[in-house]
Amino acid sequence: MKLPDLCRIGLACVALPGLLVQAAAATASQACEQATQHIPPRPAQSLTGSSFAQRVREISGLERDREALEQLRAGNLPAFMRRAVPVEIDTGAAPRRAKRITLCVLPDYLAVGSDSDYLLMPLGLAAALSIAEAFAFTLPTTRIVDAIYAQADLRLKPQPLPPNDQMRSTAYVLRHNAMVLQQRSAVPAAASELTAGHKKDLVLTNRLWQTLGRVAIYGWHRGVRAPIQPLSTVHGAGYADYSHGVRLIGTTVFIDGQPRSLFDVLRDPLLSPLLSDEGPIEGIEELSRQALTARATGG
Repeated sequence: MKLPDLCRIGLACVALPGLLVQAAAATASQACEQATQHIPPRPAQSLTGSSFAQRVREISGLERDREALEQLRAGNLPAFMRRAVPVEIDTGAAPRRAKRITLCVLPDYLAVGSDSDYLLMPLGLAAALSIAEAFAFTLPTTRIVDAIYAQADLRLKPQPLPPNDQMRSTAYVLRHNAMVLQQRSAVPAAASELTAGHKKDLVLTNRLWQTLGRVAIYGWHRGVRAPIQPLSTVHGAGYADYSHGVRLIGTTVFIDGQPRSLFDVLRDPLLSPLLSDEGPIEGIEELSRQALTARATGG
């Protein structure tokens, strides 16, 4: 008898709650097993995070983005980033009777290097969308960022650095990376566990259409639904500072176990509010295409 069948026998569901939870977790995990199949294997002679940091120490902006994209497209990212983690959204009494949405997300922000030596890499919007498309992923919405933080196995505290004209420099990126790794080292958690709180996210929003040539950022949570950074499009699309991170979200989601395009769900007037605080978000694929061909403003 399958576990769902046992639930029709009231006593069985009471007696086996642990097994039911484990079964649900296993199903969600299995749903995300194929999400990272488009990420290339890491070449044996790849640069470590420290070596890459030396390469980009004196550059920033679009030039640093190009160097980072070259490494990421070649598969130079840690092994722990090759297993997507399920994030479950319980829809309750949702429209169309959907009961659960499973998102497949990378456990941490994009990084260059190995498991033992990596550098969390901020990217401008065009670069972020480019690597997301190459890996068959996309960026989160603000609601997805909230859900990731709420379900994270490890929640790190935001560590702001003094705001000045060095915020976009590689020196600041390295300084903050060291602070994040030091904070992680004090907690007995594997790098592959879902981690949040230590960076602001680049996000998808309709504001990207309302104010063209901008990047949207949100997050740096101090608690559930308590971000330091509210949704903002103040910076130009090429802007990236030490506090920014690129969290990738699988473009296939599972609604009650059935695969569905994330883009279709975000366009759907009834289902989109489950994943977006703005309701429907249109034109994500077009935004990606334009970002890949347009020159970022760098603002």
